[in-house]
Amino acid sequence: VTHPALDQIHHGIVAGLKSQGYSGKKIKIDYQNAQADQSNLKTMSQKFANENADLTIGIATPAALSLAKTADGNNPVILAGITDPAGSGLVKTTQRPGNNVTGVSGDSPLQQHLDVVQQIVPKAKTLGIIYTTSDHGGEYNAKNMEKLAKKAGYTVKMYTISTTNDMQQVAETMASQVDVVYAPQDNGVASAMKTLINVTNQEKIPVIPAVDTMVKDGGVATVSVSQYDIGYQAGVMAGQVLKGKNTATYPVKTITKGEMTINLKQAKLLGINLPASMVKEAETKGEVFK
Repeated sequence: VTHPALDQIHHGIVAGLKSQGYSGKKIKIDYQNAQADQSNLKTMSQKFANENADLTIGIATPAALSLAKTADGNNPVILAGITDPAGSGLVKTTQRPGNNVTGVSGDSPLQQHLDVVQQIVPKAKTLGIIYTTSDHGGEYNAKNMEKLAKKAGYTVKMYTISTTNDMQQVAETMASQVDVVYAPQDNGVASAMKTLINVTNQEKIPVIPAVDTMVKDGGVATVSVSQYDIGYQAGVMAGQVLKGKNTATYPVKTITKGEMTINLKQAKLLGINLPASMVKEAETKGEVFK
């Protein structure tokens, strides 16, 4: 599927491979995009297996699961941007993956996301969380955020989409029932972010997403793990594996350090005065969209 966060991971992978000496004529990169279609994923994974690719890289959980299943323990698979590698069955443990799969996990800093919600909309009582039913990472983060938010005293309402086509209708229902929306790191939601924002803007409901690129698409603010950095580290790991490093004992790298990202234009549109400390942090260490 195509959306800015995944594209950032892709660019990072290419740069990471290059840092290990794999660029130009030294490597053939076959970049395939399944456009969020499971049958496409299966066909592409099979194509790589038939061609006996030296290594495959799966960006996000659905692609990684498909590649791992088709590789069947043989050729190495590198994960990029997987929320829960062990929980989704891709590795035995993150410290000792135990088979032909390893890579980079981008773990959303959920408590920091909830802190952002509390700072931006301190009077909010009802939090809406939306995720895609087929996205393991999205569901994992959505349910963990639900627990955190309930503990913090929010009434939490959960909403799901099966495809991006569902977003308009689900967003309309959600925007009429909640004070603020949390959008986790979820490929379906990220792909339909502009539709979500068009609806929530009409009701003046702020959206706090998990990723910087989703802030650019109309979220108000977040603390975001760099998607480019996830890709870069995955590219470095891929280069190491191509040089002979064993995936079974090569620990999954988890990136959790996030940076403050804000969208000043969106905050102004919704009549939100962002805390000065948040703006300063974004300006000095993070990212500001105007």
